[in-house]
Amino acid sequence: MYLFNLSGKVAIVTGSSRGIGKSIARSLSEAGAKVVITSRDSKACNDVAKEINSGGGKAIAFSCNVSDKLQVKNLIKECHSQLGPVDILVCNAASNPAYGPMAEVEDSIFEKIMKTNLQGPMWLINFSIPDMIKNGGGSIILISSVVANSGSKFIGTYAMSKAAMNQMTRNYALELGEKNIRVNSIAPGLVKTHFAKALWEGKGGKKWEQNTPLKRLAEPEDISGAAIFLASEASKYVTGQTIVVDGGFTITDGS
Repeated sequence: MYLFNLSGKVAIVTGSSRGIGKSIARSLSEAGAKVVITSRDSKACNDVAKEINSGGGKAIAFSCNVSDKLQVKNLIKECHSQLGPVDILVCNAASNPAYGPMAEVEDSIFEKIMKTNLQGPMWLINFSIPDMIKNGGGSIILISSVVANSGSKFIGTYAMSKAAMNQMTRNYALELGEKNIRVNSIAPGLVKTHFAKALWEGKGGKKWEQNTPLKRLAEPEDISGAAIFLASEASKYVTGQTIVVDGGFTITDGS
């Protein structure tokens, strides 16, 4: 048995029109899964779906803002209608409109971050659970961050949301384990995406590279392997975990 074979599985990857989400969606497709490409950018979603389909995979595009409960519910319905019940859910879509001290974060910005990064994934999970129970199990993967485990002077609210996401992972793993639904997180280090551009451009990126044992920043493709592992039978006894994919950054001694 090929442990990483996802043939016949249906996957939803939020925030998959670019960056980490796009890379994960492509990798899931290459492993045999049928994939829903979704983000707020409908044109970009269609482009990614066309790219996957032209390469022999199966993908559909569906625009969705994960901070809107009705849109999330419709996303699950559309997946069920066009591809079948969801087996794999990857919650990658995130928001971080604040860069600076937490003392300067406006209430509306705080609420936006928490609604997109926490409440959205909760809705996605809750609407996906019935399908996974009927399927006899499933895999839920949350995209967290290494900043969940440290303080931050510039993206503190985002870090708080990811720390809470790690706890969400543990809670759902306990609740859903007896249904054979596994829930895990991936915590990337600094990845060269448009989303994290303010962090990796210039001196910040160079400093991160220097303090990383592998001496480079991550590319989106570096995160996909962990997602394939968690989505497949290779990790059938892994749940409630946060897997750090950071090139060794968090184990350095600062020297």
